[in-house]
Amino acid sequence: QLQLVESGGGLVQAGGSLRLSCAASGRPFRNYAMGWFRRAPEKEREFVATITWSGGSTSYADSVKGRFTISRDNAKNTVYLQMNSLKPEDTAIYYCAARLSTSSRKPSEYDYWGQGTQVTVSS
Repeated sequence: QLQLVESGGGLVQAGGSLRLSCAASGRPFRNYAMGWFRRAPEKEREFVATITWSGGSTSYADSVKGRFTISRDNAKNTVYLQMNSLKPEDTAIYYCAARLSTSSRKPSEYDYWGQGTQVTVSS
């Protein structure tokens, strides 16, 4: 089993920044593509960003492109989501997920999930 633990969420004003972290343990982290997803109140879980096992390729949802950056440090078994220029519509629970294959935008294709961290952006 791969365990994932997110941190770094909180309350921030619109226009502010937050950096989410997701620490992995239990299996070789470098084998996994990683993704960030979010679930806003009364909405379906949606794709935010994904990164390949090497960090050489990333992909973003249109809604966050240019504002969010996904990165990873395989030596620290951690994936990050830097969120800048935050908007109230970014308010959601953010989840990291791991996939023992190529990166994907589909939540159903991920094998492991963290418990989530709340991000609230006030206007």
